[in-house]
Amino acid sequence: MSAISTLCDLLLNELYKFSETTLSLGPPINDDRLENFEQSLGFRLPSDFKYILKMHNGISLTGTGILGLDKQLRGSSLDEVYKFEHYEVGNPMPAEFLPFSPDGFGNHYCLNLSKFENEICPVVFWQHDIIYDDINDVEECNLSLLDWMQEVMIDWTLEDTNYDGSDK
Repeated sequence: MSAISTLCDLLLNELYKFSETTLSLGPPINDDRLENFEQSLGFRLPSDFKYILKMHNGISLTGTGILGLDKQLRGSSLDEVYKFEHYEVGNPMPAEFLPFSPDGFGNHYCLNLSKFENEICPVVFWQHDIIYDDINDVEECNLSLLDWMQEVMIDWTLEDTNYDGSDK
């Protein structure tokens, strides 16, 4: 078992502590759609991202989520959101940004696939209404998907909500 898969399992075990009223987990991906998507992007996907999606094709914790990859998601599948955010908006994202988590206001947390190193890549926060003069001005908020999941999904949720779904 690799170090990344061990870290993924530890983080997933933390997520599993949440009540079904606050946590929604998609089914596993047991086919090659992630590899096909990776090939269509022309970038390698980070190992933590692929591992998490293979375990759960889409995750939502109190409204904060990771998009899944499936035709049945109609408009909210990773491939469709990627296409929309890169080719159909007034302020398109750079090709190396993979939007995986919308904030509900037109902005997205994205994997910066151009900074792929040691099987992971950082997470950036793309604001749709800012014209960036330099791509390096886009805020890098976490070192990896797992760091983002711990901070944004788990820690931020636990500030206001208990594992059982009750308010703090």
